Amino acid sequence: MVAEDVETTVRKYALQNAVFYKGKANPKAVVGKVMGECPELRKNSKELVPIIERIVAEVNGLGADAQEEALRAIDSGLMVKEKKERRNSLPELEASDVPGGVVMRIAPGPSGPLHLGHSRVAVLNDEYVKMSGGRLVNRFEDTNPEKVDPEAYHMIAEDLEWLGVDVHETVHQSDRFQRYYDVIRKLTEMGHAYICLCDSNDWREMKVACQACGCRGSGPEDNLERLDRLLSSHYSAGEAAAVVKTAVDHPNPALRDFIALRQVDHPHPRTGDRYNVYPMMNLSVAVDDHDFGITHVMRGKDHLNNTHRQGFIYDYLSWTRPVFIHYGLVSIPDTVLKTSVIGQGIKEGEYKGWDDVRVGTLRALRRRGISPEAIRRYWLEVGIKQVDVQVSWDNLFAINRDIVEPEAKRFFFVPEPVKVSVEFDGTTESSCPLHPDRPEMGVRRHSFQGDFQVHICSEDHEELRRKGMLRLKGLCNIESGETCRHAGDDKSVSRQGVRIVQWAPEGSLPAEVVMPDGGLTRGLVEPLDASPGDVVQFERFGFVRIESVDDGVRAVYAHR
Repeated sequence: MVAEDVETTVRKYALQNAVFYKGKANPKAVVGKVMGECPELRKNSKELVPIIERIVAEVNGLGADAQEEALRAIDSGLMVKEKKERRNSLPELEASDVPGGVVMRIAPGPSGPLHLGHSRVAVLNDEYVKMSGGRLVNRFEDTNPEKVDPEAYHMIAEDLEWLGVDVHETVHQSDRFQRYYDVIRKLTEMGHAYICLCDSNDWREMKVACQACGCRGSGPEDNLERLDRLLSSHYSAGEAAAVVKTAVDHPNPALRDFIALRQVDHPHPRTGDRYNVYPMMNLSVAVDDHDFGITHVMRGKDHLNNTHRQGFIYDYLSWTRPVFIHYGLVSIPDTVLKTSVIGQGIKEGEYKGWDDVRVGTLRALRRRGISPEAIRRYWLEVGIKQVDVQVSWDNLFAINRDIVEPEAKRFFFVPEPVKVSVEFDGTTESSCPLHPDRPEMGVRRHSFQGDFQVHICSEDHEELRRKGMLRLKGLCNIESGETCRHAGDDKSVSRQGVRIVQWAPEGSLPAEVVMPDGGLTRGLVEPLDASPGDVVQFERFGFVRIESVDDGVRAVYAHR
């Protein structure tokens, strides 16, 4: 391939990677694409890397529009193909042709960091906003002070950044109480809200019986006076609440009058004791969605009744309703998700932190080496179907494997190591690639002069004792005995049922791997060229994320 053709290929894949990954191409990803199309270039990888780095830098310096235009000019079909692969599960939003793009929101409650379930709505909203060039609002729904963890504000922001979600504006509902009070005052003036002084249980029983409580018939003037008393702490805790009128005989009992303001006798981490009257979700959400110009609201179908309740507020105030999209519920098996449970477990010492591998937080998945792109791709495949879905860990891990495998270096890890002495009169050398498909990454070499010792796992040692022979991968064959013997380098022994095993030479590093159940698998790993944060593959064991290389190796298991 001539130099001009090489540069065109590199530029094509650099543009493709930039267009669909936030305008910034990843040189490593481009290398993989180029080598995949042009395997003959592998022998010239050293000369190719500077070319790729130069072209990636040029592409990353372009604006998004210029990147898309340049990619279309080179290969428009490639861009269409990538779009289909990436967004094939996302149907066009109703009324999505909005000047300036759609405006959507995510609404985390700051009781802890985000977990895998939260990432679904974050990813889908982010994708639709990016598709239309719109805006995404991150609204902290922090109107339940007893459940607010002050650290969660920062942790959630970090989680969203790691997930690749671009937030254009951040809002705290705890800053907007006066606005909610103003809206209730307006609704009260219009006769669409009242202050109820009834016992809460009696009020609920009357709702079930389609009966109006005695407070409901009071006029706006009386209710405004009661509202002033409510907001000035005149009433005892639990004595009064602001209620939005709907219809006491509505066929859906959930849509009969609903509470909009309640008294709360608990300090807030951000506002202290400034307020003791708090908005309920259906009031604050409706007001915020209107005030921040939200055009489309994406939520689970368990919020259908809330959508209808909020619709009353929109209609009373002649506000334009957003487009509501309700998708099926998601269940995530075999993991702990509730932040209250995890937080309590941390306090009691059951969990070691929010990134404990036994829980389903994004921090735990990040620690395990699950990439944010894998999570994004997973939810794009699930899409916004109305049927309920159950997360398939196998599918998520398969997607992650496709992402990390091209860059993951290979190393031998030997759990439960057993030392084996091998008699040998000569010199032998192992040569194992750091990646079987990436010769440019280099090899791991170990040389032996005369008799040598290696470590193999206890299971393989038992296999050697039973069958009499093993093949040390990339090194040689050995026969069992009181002292093992070198048995040549005939690779075809594997076709005769001889097991090929990983091994660790003398001088290997002590290693421990944190497993998904929180347990540790200990062993030895050959000296490795890797840094904390790298995802590597321990051969015949699985992909792991390196956590520490001080005084040995500590890693966290990801998946096979």
